[in-house]
Amino acid sequence: MGNLATPEALILRWEEICRDPSLQDLPYKIELNAWGKIEMSPASNRHGRLQVAIGAEFMRQLPNGVAISECSILTRIGIRVPDVVWASADFMNAYGEITPYGRAPEICVEVISPSNVQAEIDEKIGAYLAAGAAEVWLVSEEGKIRYFGPAGEKAGSDFPVAMTLPPPMHGNP
Repeated sequence: MGNLATPEALILRWEEICRDPSLQDLPYKIELNAWGKIEMSPASNRHGRLQVAIGAEFMRQLPNGVAISECSILTRIGIRVPDVVWASADFMNAYGEITPYGRAPEICVEVISPSNVQAEIDEKIGAYLAAGAAEVWLVSEEGKIRYFGPAGEKAGSDFPVAMTLPPPMHGNP
């Protein structure tokens, strides 16, 4: 097993990836694992719809901050990219738009895809919380939300937000 990449090496690799024209406009979410290797996962149109709906609700209900989609965060397991985050005005004043963030914004949201496995999701929850997130939300493709804090799963969010997400739509092929 090889050595883990240093945080500095991960940041340099991330900057390289962000500039690489061959990786632009891919229909995949790109992340770096702790060894600096690229991981890609496909996202469905439903996944994207949920991301936009969550971000819009954050902007509407939590006006003292911003929603960011595909936000890069340096974590203990590499550079991870939650589907949506909410960052307070204080966070934004402190960190601006550096890429990647060296600390997680207050809320990190992962929309669960069929390609996700539970061990991967558990690892991401722990990594976002260890990086400073107050909460991690897991959203199923059906729009159900589970909330996690440092003490584990909880009944709801500690933030003043009530989210109802749209149900799946079924078209005619």
